[in-house]
Amino acid sequence: MISETNVLNPHKWVATYADYLYMYAIVRINDEDLAKDLVQETFLAALERVDRFEGRSTERTWLTAILKNKIIDVYRKKSSGLAIAAANKATQEQDEFFDEGNGHWKPEYAPQPIAGMDEQDPLLKKELNKILQLCLQKLPALWNAVFTMKHIDDAATEHICTELHVTQANFWVIIHRAKVNLRACLQKNWN
Repeated sequence: MISETNVLNPHKWVATYADYLYMYAIVRINDEDLAKDLVQETFLAALERVDRFEGRSTERTWLTAILKNKIIDVYRKKSSGLAIAAANKATQEQDEFFDEGNGHWKPEYAPQPIAGMDEQDPLLKKELNKILQLCLQKLPALWNAVFTMKHIDDAATEHICTELHVTQANFWVIIHRAKVNLRACLQKNWN
């Protein structure tokens, strides 16, 4: 059944969805120019595929799906060739931080509560999020892509492995290594 929310209206896309799509992209890419380009490319791709829209989702959901695929393409381009080197390095360092038996942090390396962090304070949350975004940008491109898809997009592991061409073993190593680096970066930059 097609309702009003499931009908395309390309004349209103920019006014209605540009800000939302830009925010969606900037959280995942953290590059203003690239995010703007991806939103434009999303609108162009959607215009070319108007005849493929089946009305099973809202315009916003459909546009977001197109944008999500474009972001994955960016992840792939940034990470090509880095997977093997990153996984090898991560494997070497993984044993230092994680318990081999259960995969959790070793007690001496486990993340500690952040001093002075009131979880209800929106300003502190905003500042922490800003620092987290900066720390994410310091990760190798593949690690950033894997971590973002897993923990921000909540994508399935199999989907991430397929899209980014990494094995499941490498995926888990990358996730662990990304967490170690993010923890160190947050501890260093959070005052």
